[in-house]
Amino acid sequence: MKHVVLLPGFWHGTWCWSLVTPRLARRRIPAVAVDLQGQGLEGVSPSSRWSRPFDESAFATEVSGVASVTASSAAEALIDHLRLIGEGDPCVVVAHSMGGVVATLAAEQEPSLFSQLLYIAAFAPVNGLPAAADFTADENEGELGTQLLRADPFTVGASRVDSGDPDSRAAIQKALYGDVSSEIADVATSLLNSDAPVGIAAETISVSRERFGSVPHTYVMCGDDYMIRPALQRRTIRDIDAVSAAPTTVVELPSSHSPFLSQPDAVAEAIATAWGKPLSV
Repeated sequence: MKHVVLLPGFWHGTWCWSLVTPRLARRRIPAVAVDLQGQGLEGVSPSSRWSRPFDESAFATEVSGVASVTASSAAEALIDHLRLIGEGDPCVVVAHSMGGVVATLAAEQEPSLFSQLLYIAAFAPVNGLPAAADFTADENEGELGTQLLRADPFTVGASRVDSGDPDSRAAIQKALYGDVSSEIADVATSLLNSDAPVGIAAETISVSRERFGSVPHTYVMCGDDYMIRPALQRRTIRDIDAVSAAPTTVVELPSSHSPFLSQPDAVAEAIATAWGKPLSV
């Protein structure tokens, strides 16, 4: 029985899938969430995050404890997880946002561990440019992610956010959780890591039709996403199709960047369909 492996994006941990996994369990689909390297329980906050009085200058310049994480190292960690969870058998891998970079590289390196790769509003830099280039792409006009940063990513080695500042919290929730209930959005914001390893976004990766392209792909598009705009998601799908043996299956949701919190039934439906047991059956 193949497993579903759930991979979060930047600033998030395994907790973000907690509304989805019971819905998969209801269909007897074995699912486990794993942390992206440098995130969740592997996250390291700068000491300045907790200093009182808060020193905004120190927070903006302290080098991150996750600065050494790269897409390559995170892909190796994901491959280790897949080997452990699947015991060598392929898994359905679900990747959100920047987790898509890591899953893409892992699929190129070990395609036999993937029975399906399902992206949720995710980056998949298969066109020869790093994911960071997509932030300023014309197709991503109107994104709200860059304004969340409270430090130069290439100075501190991380995309750093300040979830403790009221104005920052409001901006984070607008960018990530636009259609999430205020109660859940408040809790989720409090659980975010402050630092996400910029090395994942900055690394250029290469994929081939023979390896990455042999893995079936599904892409869940989020139509009201202000982190990865719909036009960029559509271009990403075209890029994936250009290096794949079969077209990407596309699922469109009228959601913000975090449908696992706002529309967990729809996310579980997409995952179950990729696994082979749609919830509607």
